Amino acid sequence: MPQKSTALPSNPKPELLAERIRDAILEHRLAPGTKLSEAQLCEVFGTKRGTVRQALALLAAERLVELEPNRGAFVASPSLKDVHEVFEMRRIIELAVVERIGTDHQARHLKAIRDMIGRERKAFESRDFPAWIRLSGEFHTQLATLTGNTTLCGCLNELVARSTLISALYESLGRSSCSFEDHEAILVALEAGNAKQAGELMSHHLQNLELKMLDRPVHGTVDLREVFVNADLTRT
Repeated sequence: MPQKSTALPSNPKPELLAERIRDAILEHRLAPGTKLSEAQLCEVFGTKRGTVRQALALLAAERLVELEPNRGAFVASPSLKDVHEVFEMRRIIELAVVERIGTDHQARHLKAIRDMIGRERKAFESRDFPAWIRLSGEFHTQLATLTGNTTLCGCLNELVARSTLISALYESLGRSSCSFEDHEAILVALEAGNAKQAGELMSHHLQNLELKMLDRPVHGTVDLREVFVNADLTRT
């Protein structure tokens, strides 16, 4: 998969700004609880406060950002109750996904998924943890696209994004239990048309993801200029 451009045009649209902030959250460059200063974001991205506020509102609708009256915007800090609810929904949706793919004999469409797992393994072995985190989530969302159900995909995309945020709060970087070995085993079962085995493997995989979350919340402040400028995410 080609790397997407990180350069921002002048006066970026709120959707593009939200995408850059979302990437930083999901790649664990912005920890849960981080204050998202409107003034700093305006400076970093060279845009107006109104655009920043619209972007933060979009992320709040995705539950990645919390907007607190008289305090500002913060990267969301999911509770343990949120963990259980998110993974309960993921199990419901993703077991339906693998059953649908396995019984519809879509093995011929799985090559792209296998290629993705290869990139996931390479990112882990090269210690490119942001890429590894992103690809481990994309394994799940790309499987869902094979169902052709756009509503299902939209729901799962949000759940996977929230799961990634949760892992930033409860796990150490580089320790995620969303492993490419598990993904490989699920894929092999799907390629064989064994929906039952794929479902069992997916259920075990998601259970491990939930159980291995560590109850050790991360808090602190960061310089947003450092987060985005160092990642070459500022406008050109």
